[in-house]
Amino acid sequence: MRLVLTSDTHLPTRARQLPDALLEAIGGADVVVHAGDWIDEATLDLFQARSCDLLAVHGNNDGPGLRRRLPEVARRELAGLRFGVVHETGAAKGRETRCEHRFPDLDVLVFGHSHIPWDTTAPGGLRLLNPGSPTDRRRQPHCTYMSVEAADGTIEDVTVHRLPRRS
Repeated sequence: MRLVLTSDTHLPTRARQLPDALLEAIGGADVVVHAGDWIDEATLDLFQARSCDLLAVHGNNDGPGLRRRLPEVARRELAGLRFGVVHETGAAKGRETRCEHRFPDLDVLVFGHSHIPWDTTAPGGLRLLNPGSPTDRRRQPHCTYMSVEAADGTIEDVTVHRLPRRS
């Protein structure tokens, strides 16, 4: 199963449109996971139209319309793995242990908020993935999203995709 992970699209405040590479990846994914901070409901509509399957949450910057349409936390079994999605996980220090206690029923937690790609495994085995942001690199050298290959209860590959700088 091929998953595309993204977060913090912040349209139209941080960019006017999504990068073409991300749009192409969305169309080729079995499941698209978005960890919040959409800003614009039209972006959610675009993801719903282009995705075979969308697993998504709202973020701290999302208004009432998006909060009505999306949960704060989402869970689903995908490729034999128990996935969860949330926007915020708090400070980087202690994140693995804190998330493991908050989400003991998950194998993989996808989160956003920081705009910083993150791929770690907590001591008890919870895999934490943050795809960064495709539109706002903050302190990072590149805007990013992730792809994940998963099968039979195992993550086989995680790739951070660097996007070209906008002109």
